[in-house]
Amino acid sequence: MRERCSSCGLDLRAHDSGDGPAVFVILILGALVVVAALIVEVKFEPPLWAHALIWPGFIVAGAIAMLRPLKATLIALQYRHRDL
Repeated sequence: MRERCSSCGLDLRAHDSGDGPAVFVILILGALVVVAALIVEVKFEPPLWAHALIWPGFIVAGAIAMLRPLKATLIALQYRHRDL
């Protein structure tokens, strides 16, 4: 986190999202990957090595894509619902 907002100068030092965004990414992405892997397995019956090639890239890309917006959302919720 930056110490101050570049637009309005708001002091952001007291805001911390902690491990919350990572927990949400793990739960949401984990559920999506399990459902997707089951659908792919039932429809196409690929060998295990194909699963080993497909899902790690999807998981890494999904985690990177989801982490920053979830962190921003949790910090915004913290700002909205706390007096700091």
